[in-house]
Amino acid sequence: MCYFGPMSNSYFTLVYRVTQAIPPGRVTNYGAIADFLALGSSRMVGWALNKCHGKGVPAHRVVNSKGELSGRNMFPSPSMMQELLEQEGVQVSKDKVINFKETFWSPTEHLDPDEYDYPHE
Repeated sequence: MCYFGPMSNSYFTLVYRVTQAIPPGRVTNYGAIADFLALGSSRMVGWALNKCHGKGVPAHRVVNSKGELSGRNMFPSPSMMQELLEQEGVQVSKDKVINFKETFWSPTEHLDPDEYDYPHE
């Protein structure tokens, strides 16, 4: 796992850790990560992922609630997000994940929330 700075449980780090847990060939959405962490919003998750380039975070596995590749323009090329997903076996057409419901991975169903506790002060 990557080390993201002095606060290993900062909000951005928690978003990155959840994103790193998404298995290859699966996707989740911004809202599912925000709901799992029980703080912030899907926009905050997107903001965190926009800042993760070069940190080993598979941000390409996070799409919007409709399965659309809404973050594609944050990659070095607009087609890179799709290319990375397709390399993992995720089918994409017209910037949208095909069979989104079957490909969807829920952090709430697969992760232990106690391991992602955010210090509320």
